[in-house]
Amino acid sequence: MATVWHQWLRKSIQSSSTLRAVHTLKVDPSQPMLKSPPLISLDLPDVWTSNVMDFDPPSIGECSNERRARVIDGKLMAEKIRAGIAGEVIRMKESIGKVPGLAVILVGHRRDSQTYVRNKRKACEEAGIKFAMAILPDSCTKDEVCEALSSFNGNPSVHGILVQLPLPDHLDEEKILNLVSLEKDVDGFHPLNMGNLAMRGREPLFIPCTPKGCIELLVRSGVDIMSKKAVVIGRSNIVGLPASLLLQARPNIPSPPASFRIHWKKFVQRHHATVSTVHALTSNPEQITREADIVVTAAGVPNLVRGTWLKPGAVVIDVGTCPVEDPSSEHGYRLMGDVCYEEAVMVASAITPVPGGVGPMTIAMLLVNTLNSAKRAFNFH
Repeated sequence: MATVWHQWLRKSIQSSSTLRAVHTLKVDPSQPMLKSPPLISLDLPDVWTSNVMDFDPPSIGECSNERRARVIDGKLMAEKIRAGIAGEVIRMKESIGKVPGLAVILVGHRRDSQTYVRNKRKACEEAGIKFAMAILPDSCTKDEVCEALSSFNGNPSVHGILVQLPLPDHLDEEKILNLVSLEKDVDGFHPLNMGNLAMRGREPLFIPCTPKGCIELLVRSGVDIMSKKAVVIGRSNIVGLPASLLLQARPNIPSPPASFRIHWKKFVQRHHATVSTVHALTSNPEQITREADIVVTAAGVPNLVRGTWLKPGAVVIDVGTCPVEDPSSEHGYRLMGDVCYEEAVMVASAITPVPGGVGPMTIAMLLVNTLNSAKRAFNFH
């Protein structure tokens, strides 16, 4: 009995002390509760400053006696994946009479966006995936885009929806992307998909296509990721951020069919890298990048990463695709990556070319996401 009374007395004293403490605090409503500002106010644009365009690459003769990096052929790897997707689509059609469907919303007349959409349409047709598209003018309103989105969201024959970026400046990309149905967000940009990607023990419905393709390139090239030092150059929501998360995470994905199981075991065991992010405000990007065993660069600046930035033997995944004027080219321009390729091949052990590296794999991952979405919708295994 005495023990119970002492416990009650102790609680009573603590409670009254707490109340007195609260009432003796000096309240100053003019002072903010927190000193740290809202996160959105801290966002700064990544504006890279560089003079790397002035580059005279060495001639082939100068490089002929030197060791050159192995080229990671993204086009060839993507073709193999797309062939597997086509086989799965045929199996689905023969079993349940259904096929996956992808819908794209294209706003404006940007030449690069039109090219990307044309490539996606061709890839879908070759794989047997139904393709639909809504084309809107540059001057369209947010309501018009939302109406097209709503139509695709409610269409049961559409299993994946993609809004081709960038959108015109007067349209709010974030608000529009948030309206894409979570179950059809094959780009993986929905906040819930990104949030689940960031959290341990969670699994997003979709992983963004380009970062997913980067990991697949590394895995199919036999590159060890676990315990390696990796640097991601760029921190966009589309590539940089999810690429960093994927390199350091191991997805909790259900086991695949038996035909893929050997490759799958290699995939789930080769994550857990130690990842650093380099961006336009990083004070010593060259030094940080030179320590990396794996470099994934997505800054969108031609020739930003020079040979001196790379550790000998590093593996380089170049996501950059920058159109640079070239009168000698058929189209008047050529695509260049973030990496100075002519210098990097003399230092790295393996590298993706531009074009022909990450681009084809991105489209292949889009088809994979669309196929998986259709399988979920139809409960097809």
